[in-house]
Formats: sequence, structure tokens, C-alpha cells
Amino acid sequence: MRSTETNHSLDGALTWWFTGLPAAGKTTLTQAWAGYLRSKHLPVVVLDGDELRQGLTRDLGFSLVDREENMRRVAEVARLLNDAGVHAVVALVSPTLKGRATAREIVNAKRFIEVYVSTPLAVCQARDPKGLYQRAANHEPIGLTGVQSVYEAPLSPDVVINTHVVSVDEALALLAHSLRP
Repeated sequence: MRSTETNHSLDGALTWWFTGLPAAGKTTLTQAWAGYLRSKHLPVVVLDGDELRQGLTRDLGFSLVDREENMRRVAEVARLLNDAGVHAVVALVSPTLKGRATAREIVNAKRFIEVYVSTPLAVCQARDPKGLYQRAANHEPIGLTGVQSVYEAPLSPDVVINTHVVSVDEALALLAHSLRP
């Protein structure tokens, strides 16, 4: 649980890119953070991976190539939102360093805040709200990130939040701390 010294200003629209294992708490945190931004009367859109896979990215599977294309498409949408003055809050597993680097480049590094939801695998497995970890344990070939396919943790994220240790309110304080007044 930390926030780096890199502070961003809310003078222009930003993208908060929440990455982490399935069931780490990305959706919970992005919804809470979007609510915080809305309470400040800021325009914000949440781009949640589960919702996007029902529409914008429904043609993609879970191969490495498809996952990176998923990240690229979401980054393009986030950039368009930022260009229109709307903050983007992204909840996406985003398993590779390369895919996240591409997303940062597309959005613009000055507008991109990487938030690593670093909840341990064992905690994510215990939560398992969608039954994905159980399916992987039953040897279903679903390509589950962190179990059946790789998850490359960020090397220097802007904010790190372990939802097993930090409450949602504490996480919001960490995120707010990453902003300049």
C-alpha cells in the first residue's frame, strides 16, 4: 500500500488504469474511485473489462495476442475520453508489462496513472466471485490469469493497493494522495 511521489493534477482529464489478478478488487475500487471523482463534480467513465467483453471486445479470446489487443482497444477509448475532458477509470486485468506500456503510450504518460491492485493470489482464490479459480482448479482450460497464464506485476506503478490489507476508504485516500491539490 503506497503511493509514489509522482503526483498528477486534475487540471486535465486523466486515466487511472487498475491492474491486478481476477478477484483482486479492481471493480470495487474503480467504482469507488469514480464515485469520489463524481463527488468533486468531475466527468468520469468507468471502463470495466467484464462489461467491455460483452460488447467492444467480445470478439477477443484470452490468448496473449487477444489480451494485448484488449488493452490496446481500451487504451484508445480512454484516450478519446481524456481528449474530450472526461476522466477514465479502467478495471482490466492487463496481464503483461508490454500491454500496459502500450496503453500508457496510447493514453499519454502524463495522463496515465497505473494502479496495481496487489492482492495475493491466495486471497483472490478464496474470494472467487465468478468461480474462475474453481474452474481452473478443475483443470478447465480457461487461461485464468495468475494460474493458467502469466501475470506480470507492474515494476513501478504509481499507486499500489492490497485490498486484503487496505479498506476501500484507505484506498481512496491513497488515490487522492496521488493528485496535486
